[in-house]
Amino acid sequence: MIFMRKMLSFVRRAVDEYGMINDGDRIAVGLSGGKDSLTLLCVLNDLKIFYPKKFELVAVMVDMGFPDTDFGPIKKLCGELGVELVIKPTKINDVVFNIRKETNPCSLCAKMRRGVLNETARSLGCGKVALGHHFDDIVETFIMNLFNEGRIAAFPPVTYLDRTDITVIRPLCYAAEKDVRYFASHNDLPVFENPCPADKHTDREKIKQLLRTLEKENKGLRHRIFTAMKKKNVDNWGTGL
Repeated sequence: MIFMRKMLSFVRRAVDEYGMINDGDRIAVGLSGGKDSLTLLCVLNDLKIFYPKKFELVAVMVDMGFPDTDFGPIKKLCGELGVELVIKPTKINDVVFNIRKETNPCSLCAKMRRGVLNETARSLGCGKVALGHHFDDIVETFIMNLFNEGRIAAFPPVTYLDRTDITVIRPLCYAAEKDVRYFASHNDLPVFENPCPADKHTDREKIKQLLRTLEKENKGLRHRIFTAMKKKNVDNWGTGL
């Protein structure tokens, strides 16, 4: 695949630095159908070939219940990669938008999706769940928590969830969004158009646009924020766990 070597370098650095993968791991890759999770699946599948610690992958996709969703292209990709795909049907769309009529739907939706993903992973014998959060996601989350909650926090590289006995890993944490976008587009990955009515109208989108504006006058701003997080070891973003 085009650009695979560079993406592998990002992922292997994260996996090694934070001890994300152990021998015998069975890892569920959470697929949303977006560029990030599809890129993560492809790169981990390539890493699996030569990584000294042997591990298995299974792709898990939470069907949100949006009408006319075509999973055919995702099934085809997983077939070509030789990765098992499990699609879990839910009524999350109906619950969030029709029953609860949430004015701020993202929080409830994310909580429900995580719950279904983790439960499904556990039922498939997976002790780890890999999510496609990349470098920009982490910086944006840090700023969102600071602005909205007055809290110094971000996505940690590795999180153990004691309620479900699942460890969440984020192997794309050193990959910039532009690199993920390049990889997905140049390898013709079957990226879904997000059917969510809240897409592009979220707090995250506002922070993304704010950082984009600030970056024009402050080159390297995202990297300086990330470096500061690592120096202060915010949520274990220091030298490893």
